[in-house]
Amino acid sequence: MKVIDKIPELQPRATDAHKGDFGKVCIIAGSVGMSGAAALAGRSALRAGAGLVRVATPKNVLPIVATIEPSFTTIPLPEDGFGRISAKAINTILEAVGQNDAVAFGPGVGISGALHCVLETLLEQEYLKLVIDADGLNNLAGIKDWPDRLKAKMILTPHPGEMKRLWSSLLREPLPDQRQQQAVQLAHNTGATVVLKGAGTVVTDGEKVYINKTGNPGMATAGSGDVLTGVITALLGQGLTNFDAAVLGVYVHGLAGDMAAKKMGQIGMITTDIIDFLPEAFLKDE
Repeated sequence: MKVIDKIPELQPRATDAHKGDFGKVCIIAGSVGMSGAAALAGRSALRAGAGLVRVATPKNVLPIVATIEPSFTTIPLPEDGFGRISAKAINTILEAVGQNDAVAFGPGVGISGALHCVLETLLEQEYLKLVIDADGLNNLAGIKDWPDRLKAKMILTPHPGEMKRLWSSLLREPLPDQRQQQAVQLAHNTGATVVLKGAGTVVTDGEKVYINKTGNPGMATAGSGDVLTGVITALLGQGLTNFDAAVLGVYVHGLAGDMAAKKMGQIGMITTDIIDFLPEAFLKDE
């Protein structure tokens, strides 16, 4: 196993560049009561340099999401009786997938059979750069033998609880005590790049491993994972490999959290503080 210490970098921007040069990304997120998750992921993708961000969300949630941040565009999706994305959204989602360089699925979507169907469809899209987080992971744990159907180039971003659910749905053996072993084995068994979140976040593609050293306990606040999803998706859209996008995303996300904690203290930090410090974190990383 090769341990990586060097943090990947984005290429300098050409003076004649336009927004299409920096990635078009789509964030599939949100449900009634969880509009903030969609907006946080979309806003953080913008702050992480994506040239164009689209947030696909249930139609009744869309006005709230659009009001929170005017710099991304939105895609209304059909919804079920509980305000979650319905199976009728699949064609709209596939159209969006074809128009974007990277896609994220999961923040605030809830769990349902229809969402299983949507996710199964995404898994089967060859060459799709796909980040799955939050409820996306919980829906994934309910899909039998999903690694056998996987054609997308996927990044999984579980926290410890989500890791347990994914592990028990795929493997009969006990979950190892060591976090690095958990992440590496999940990557080996699925072919995905794994970001196991927490203190000392582990990033691995099964061959290389990176242990993050940025971040602090103040980041243990609702929505922090949604921000990381947006950042990683934006970096994928800008052309980084899955592993490099995950490493740089985790590092910069933690660095922004450290800057926010230094200014505001860990106790009073909220997730939007992390987003606000992303530009300064990227500036320091240059």
